[in-house]
Amino acid sequence: MTGAPADGAARAATGGSARRGRWVLLLVLAAALVAAVALPTWVVAEGSSSLESRVSVGVTGAAVAPQTTAAGLVLLAAAAAVALVGRAGRWVVAIVTAGAGLLVAAAAVAVLADPGGAVSGAVAETTGVAVGDPPASVTAWPVVACVAGALVVLLGLALGRAGGSWRHTSRRHERPGGPAPATTGAADERADWDALSRGDDPS
Repeated sequence: MTGAPADGAARAATGGSARRGRWVLLLVLAAALVAAVALPTWVVAEGSSSLESRVSVGVTGAAVAPQTTAAGLVLLAAAAAVALVGRAGRWVVAIVTAGAGLLVAAAAVAVLADPGGAVSGAVAETTGVAVGDPPASVTAWPVVACVAGALVVLLGLALGRAGGSWRHTSRRHERPGGPAPATTGAADERADWDALSRGDDPS
């Protein structure tokens, strides 16, 4: 009669592990997506140097919006955390994930709102001439980053609403106590025999 509950617990544990593994994969993919949209050129600006009157400077998303790189690292950490945490920890990971998505979207919106101001430092570094607000145009990648950020926010919300069993995977988080080890009785018997061999009465 005890086999059915044990089988049910085993199936629940297996299902929980599979569910957790899917979330780990989704978070890793989200981190890869954020990293991918940060690599291309987001802004193309114009400046001038002592040798050339017009210098075209292309600035990548990682350079103009370093928050995207930070958000990608946060998502990788979230993927590692979701493999270990319990129900309460899942909510923390969900909030962190949504926050990373908001960070990516906000950084992209800031670049779209003021592309010249966002790349003025990069233009000055490339040309050697400081400029306040150089002429600049944006590519499609900041818009793609906004969409990616929104998707990451939705992923965080979905993680927070995930149902089913969600238990710690590490035994370090289990409460102390439980049945005594099966070897205790055998150890007591050996101690009694040792006492008898020394001529002592174990009783």
